[in-house]
Amino acid sequence: MQNIQHKANPSPSPLERAGVRLKEKIGYGFGDMSSSMFWKIFSYYLPIFYSNIYGLTLEDTALLLLVTRIWDAISDPMMGIIADRTHTRWGKYRPYLLWVALPFAICGILLFTTPELGRTGKLVWAYVTYIMMMTVYTGINVPYGAMLGVMTDDSDTKTVFSSYRMFFAYGGSFLALFTWEPLCNFFQGDSTSQAASWQYSMVVIAFISMIGFLLCFSMTRERIKSISTVSIGKDFRSLLSNTPWWILIGAALCSNLFNTVRGATAAYFFKDYIGDDMFLNFGDLSILFYAGLFLGVGEVANMVGVVLAVPLSRKLGKKSTYISTMVALAFLSILFFYLPVSPVGLWMMLIMQVVISTCTGIVSPLVWSMYADVSDYAELRDGTASTGLIFSSSSMAQKFGGAFGGAVVMWILAFFGYNTEMGAVQTPEALIGLNLLMSWIPAAVAVVAVVVVYFYPLTKERVAEIDEKLKIIRKDQQ
Repeated sequence: MQNIQHKANPSPSPLERAGVRLKEKIGYGFGDMSSSMFWKIFSYYLPIFYSNIYGLTLEDTALLLLVTRIWDAISDPMMGIIADRTHTRWGKYRPYLLWVALPFAICGILLFTTPELGRTGKLVWAYVTYIMMMTVYTGINVPYGAMLGVMTDDSDTKTVFSSYRMFFAYGGSFLALFTWEPLCNFFQGDSTSQAASWQYSMVVIAFISMIGFLLCFSMTRERIKSISTVSIGKDFRSLLSNTPWWILIGAALCSNLFNTVRGATAAYFFKDYIGDDMFLNFGDLSILFYAGLFLGVGEVANMVGVVLAVPLSRKLGKKSTYISTMVALAFLSILFFYLPVSPVGLWMMLIMQVVISTCTGIVSPLVWSMYADVSDYAELRDGTASTGLIFSSSSMAQKFGGAFGGAVVMWILAFFGYNTEMGAVQTPEALIGLNLLMSWIPAAVAVVAVVVVYFYPLTKERVAEIDEKLKIIRKDQQ
């Protein structure tokens, strides 16, 4: 108990003890800025690209989003094992930012390429390019996430790093989402098809993302030297018997499912439920209310939530902060269902998006920081330096949540009779389905998340105890 009390002493601060500079926190943020620019475009615009531009049916799109995750279920832990056993002069995880940045950009461009093929040929192209994209996403994002476990040994500092990570992630997401539709419109001229304009827009996003990864590589470093000396089998046994890991997987699935269902529905919701010609009025000034604006404002609000995550988690603990925030998300999502499509209703939708997104911004860095705590728990309990394997599960949960969320949107739209034909007028049932996807369905997911995290055992006090014991062990091993 004396060690825990000493840790709470404000001098020196955790950041001072870790030797972390502002440059490194910003550099770490660039990594997730790059990942999130791609991820948000995939999650929110790829479904409508496949169904309304590329030419797949809703059912084909749903199956594609799910089947490709079978490979992800294998590739994520494989990448975690490989990264754990990588040893270079740059560290274990950091060099993958350098090695995979260019393939990451190329695969993103191929994913939004529409070939002149028949239905079967297009299906094959979609499956191949999507699997390629998710493979390189794994190759760079799993090591990037695992870096958090070796950049510092202080739990509060990990939350700070996570907050910078998510702040930059939402900044990148805002940039991508807010500019995506204007970029597509810019590139679509008299001689450019809609499909080609989407491909050109992805070229711009891909270039920015590649630069962000290279900046992350050059501005960060690994401090904790951990070597995995146990067998792969023991690493897996440790992982599978790690109760906090299982609970956190469920929490991550729920939070990503919540975000993806709302985000993937937004383009459909604005196109058909709100309409293409609705404006927000500022006196004599009117601004077009479109999906990119709605989602982009949400990303800015996410950044506010990230800032709030650090003081809230320090005061309440990560577990209590997560549960309280998900309860708020469930309540707010239900309220969204009852907002009318009217001048006042549109403003209420935007305000509700700000509040909901602030809450999701609080949750996101907590999950990543909790994975670092789970990694420390496994190291103390089993003596396994399997940080990459544990963080690969976070990437896997993110992908499964995104894939299942996207598939759920497609299935529910098909169930309610949504028509993907150009200029189609949707039935009242289809419009109700769109509203449910923005409200009651994500609310139900938030409730499940609360139930899951209620059983998470790594409280604030328990994490502090693990930190102190690991510091002693690591010092003795030096």
